[in-house]
Amino acid sequence: MLSDKRIAVVGSGTMGRALVGGLLRSGKVGAGQLRCTARTRGSAEKLGGELGIACGVDNAEAAHGADIVVLCVKPKDVQKVVEGLRAKASLDHAPLLVSIAAGISTGFIEGIAGPGVPVVRAMPNTPCFIGKGMTVVSKGAHATDEHAAMALDIFSTMGKTMELEEKHMDTVTALSASGPAFIYVVLESLADGGVMRGLPRGAAIQLAAQMTLGAAEMVLATGRHPAALKDDVTTPAGCTIAGILALEDGRIRSVLARGVEIAARAAGELGK
Repeated sequence: MLSDKRIAVVGSGTMGRALVGGLLRSGKVGAGQLRCTARTRGSAEKLGGELGIACGVDNAEAAHGADIVVLCVKPKDVQKVVEGLRAKASLDHAPLLVSIAAGISTGFIEGIAGPGVPVVRAMPNTPCFIGKGMTVVSKGAHATDEHAAMALDIFSTMGKTMELEEKHMDTVTALSASGPAFIYVVLESLADGGVMRGLPRGAAIQLAAQMTLGAAEMVLATGRHPAALKDDVTTPAGCTIAGILALEDGRIRSVLARGVEIAARAAGELGK
């Protein structure tokens, strides 16, 4: 699907670099099909040399003639960047615009991109950096199923993908994009428990991290509900149920769920 597409990645921060690297490693596109931009000429030259692609500081030049333009910029910069592209006629050919900016709706981008420009909103997460990410995409008013499929193909180079209606994107941001930070807090806390019982810090972190990885893989591989898998571990009068009751005393379920709820509300405020 991407073999004949020219792709411009506007903004080469951490996620932009991860995306370009994923595309090149996947073999879905060649280096000649990719262009990217950075804030400074020095950064652009360094990145271009590292990745072997054309990289500059002019967003409009990079986007000119591209089939797909991926906006890897912060929410506060989206309007300025898109207006700059439109002012220099880089969107006149109606390329697919893919934005990863949290809280910025497709409707907002459509309003400044110009008539008929298709927009897809995407929300990746930081595990994309190691090819284990999760990205959700949503179509705007002018985007077709084919546009969504192209966006999914792009982000599949960094992990798993899913398409949902845009009304879910703020919650996706909270659960999938902010979620790794929540899990890191849980991992750190579990490791602290091991350290309190005498485990070396490094061993405790490794045990907690590998356990979490395995538990997540069990959910995905078996398709079973997490509660059912929990019951497999929770034997009568055993140590696991004793630990679970202690967690329930701390209201762990409601605390984590409320964390997602509050983060989703905050995500919704980013675009206002």
